[in-house]
This record gives sequence, structure tokens and C-alpha cells, in this order.
Amino acid sequence: MARVRLSVAERREELLRAAVEQIEVRGVSAVRIADVASVLGVSNALVLYHFSSKEKLVAAAFAYAAEADLAHLRKLMGRRTTAVRRLRAAVRWYAPSGQAKGWRLWIEGWAASLRDPALREVAGDLDQQWKAELAEVIEEGAATGEFECDDPMSVAWRLTALLDGLALQMTSYGGPLSRATTLRWTEEALARELGLQRSALTG
Repeated sequence: MARVRLSVAERREELLRAAVEQIEVRGVSAVRIADVASVLGVSNALVLYHFSSKEKLVAAAFAYAAEADLAHLRKLMGRRTTAVRRLRAAVRWYAPSGQAKGWRLWIEGWAASLRDPALREVAGDLDQQWKAELAEVIEEGAATGEFECDDPMSVAWRLTALLDGLALQMTSYGGPLSRATTLRWTEEALARELGLQRSALTG
């Protein structure tokens, strides 16, 4: 059966989706251009036409995955409800389950960033965008009097640091904590940062 001819943008997105899947399965160090080409039934040359090296393909794949996550976060942050409800929705979505493929991808990315300046720049920029989205809603909630917060960006840093650390523990060590525990801890941390009781997050 003949393959449907894709536009340049469609082909690029197809390659990025395949690269994300292969990184999750094989890891950054082991994944090859040939793995991405094989899963799609295309040639190595086609992959290299769109991404001139494995390093550029990997960096673009991480950016692609992160932009999808950012789009979802922005959707949560844009809901017409209180800042507290939006923040709770964000931390519950972000909280690790222990088996989430997305977290395996990001842990691979963090490790690879130590050796790859291009990937480090991509990951760092996207991480700052995450924190900025959270900080903006925290600032909004403080301005409307839902809670008190003098330094929204510091709160965003502390919350993401907690969630990232839990994700590393849950994903790398086989999930020694239950999802219920991680959710309780993250909600308790959010409540403390906002000067609220945890019960206020469900009100």
C-alpha cells in the first residue's frame, strides 16, 4: 500500500513523534537515526534531510514534547475559575504517577543535557516557561486576594522542584510511593505556599 505523501510540516511532526517514542523506549544515548526511520518505514536519509544530526533530532523532539505539555498547562491556567483551582489542577496533572512515559522522557533529557549544550538550552528555556506560567497565576491570585504571596516566582520554583524530585524518585526507582501520597504531598505544599489549609484546595 502506497504511503500518503505528507507536507514538509506533517513529515517533520511525524518524525518528531517517532523520535519521542523511541527516546522513551531506548533512551537518549542508545536511540539512533535508524530506529526512528525504521519505525516509520522511511530511509535514514529522509530523517537526516529534516534533522541534519541525531543531536538536532533529539533536541527538536524534546522541544516538541515540551511544547505539547506547555499547551496543556496553558489550557489549565486559562480556565475561567479561581487561581487556587487552576493551580491545584496544574499540580495534580504534573504530579508523577511512577509509570508515566512523559517523565521517563524528561529524566532522559535532564541527563543528556549535562553533555549536550543545545539540549540544555532547549530544556532550560522550556523549564523557565513552565515556571512563568505558574508564577503568573500565583500573582493573579494574590492580586485578587485569594491568598497572600510576595514572591510568586519563588513559589513556582519550589513547587516545580518538589514535583521534579518526586518524579525522579517515582520513575527511576519503580514507584516506591503511591500516587495518592504524591498528590497529598504536592497539595499540602501548594497550600502551605499560599498560606491556606489543604481543604481550601477542594473548596
